[in-house]
Amino acid sequence: MTVIALPRVRRRAPIALGACLLSFAAFWCAQRAAHVSMIDLMVYRAEGETVRTGGDLYALRTTEAHLPTTYPPFAALLFTPLTLLDTASMRTLATAGNLALLVVFVTLSLRLVGHTRVESVWWASAAAVWCEPVWTTLRYGQVNLLLAVLVLWDLTRQPGHRWAGVGIGIAAAIKLTPALFAVFLLLTGVVEHVRRGHGGTWLRHARGAAVAFAGATLAAAVVLPYDSWRFWSRKVFEAGRVGLVEDTANQSLRGVLARLLHTTEPGFWWIAVAAVVGSVGLAIAVAAELRGRRAWAVITCAVTALLVSPVSWSHHWVWCVPMAMVVGTRGRAAAGGTALVFCSYALWWVPHGPGRLELHQNGVELTLSALYGGAGFAVLALAATRAGIVGPRTGRVRPRRAQAVANE
Repeated sequence: MTVIALPRVRRRAPIALGACLLSFAAFWCAQRAAHVSMIDLMVYRAEGETVRTGGDLYALRTTEAHLPTTYPPFAALLFTPLTLLDTASMRTLATAGNLALLVVFVTLSLRLVGHTRVESVWWASAAAVWCEPVWTTLRYGQVNLLLAVLVLWDLTRQPGHRWAGVGIGIAAAIKLTPALFAVFLLLTGVVEHVRRGHGGTWLRHARGAAVAFAGATLAAAVVLPYDSWRFWSRKVFEAGRVGLVEDTANQSLRGVLARLLHTTEPGFWWIAVAAVVGSVGLAIAVAAELRGRRAWAVITCAVTALLVSPVSWSHHWVWCVPMAMVVGTRGRAAAGGTALVFCSYALWWVPHGPGRLELHQNGVELTLSALYGGAGFAVLALAATRAGIVGPRTGRVRPRRAQAVANE
């Protein structure tokens, strides 16, 4: 039996790799057939060119949509190499790079749940490339997969590793939302210190993220002092510069509330709800971490960040990849439901586009345009049960091993 089974095992990885390459090739052809704009990539290139020529970074308006610069100055520094490429080469390299990052992201996501089979990486990558957040990330030439890989690389390494916090800190310096992971680590360390008198591993991890963020931000300030002052003193508070809050693509709480209340500015209601959800989400993440449920803690923190951010475009939800894998530890039905939400493209079935059509949606349309947020709340509820906050407490409490990757 062993002699017969061994060749089958050896054949699994090449077959899975072939399926993945075929899926990627079909995806690439589909993107080209759809004449994807990669408009955000063009903005990144314009930002890099502005840095090289000494222009005003936050006065920039580029592409036919007159899009502005929305990221911190450090991101613009990283975009300067794009100016060395012609448009066709840049688009090709960006697509290939994002597909490679997807494979790394899937690998780290599987590691998060304690699954390390090589063939699983290829099969999961072949499927994940077709989910809406990944499709849209490559369609626009976005950096979401890079940021997610930096964060997961940081959180799936052994406790106390030399570069602890660097991935999170650099990701937050490029785009602020990942900074919530540093807050999560800090709170976990503080809670553990209060409860048991130690929490150094988490506190060191949070400190590493803060140092990396500060170093990258200060480096940008040295090179771009005027732009850095403008961003951190004013532009960082102008959430309206990013886009229309009620846009269907905005899957944050603010976007959902704007459509629900039929208003372009939910104001107090968003602040109140976001404060509650942020607090509850962080509490669940900390509790899950301290019970040794690292996988649930990570996706809880990611979902919380996406929900409370003023704007979370649908492509920001690439975290659906590890989300489906972690939820899948509760059963195939849960994993299938999660995959259905993010692979159905259902949020685009509702009226959207010019004319603020999103402000006039009916009940069914409102439900469809809030699918990602709804999935996020479902994940928070499941994570709360895994952390023992609600429902029966299952599993052994392992506070001293909570910093290690949970083998769910």
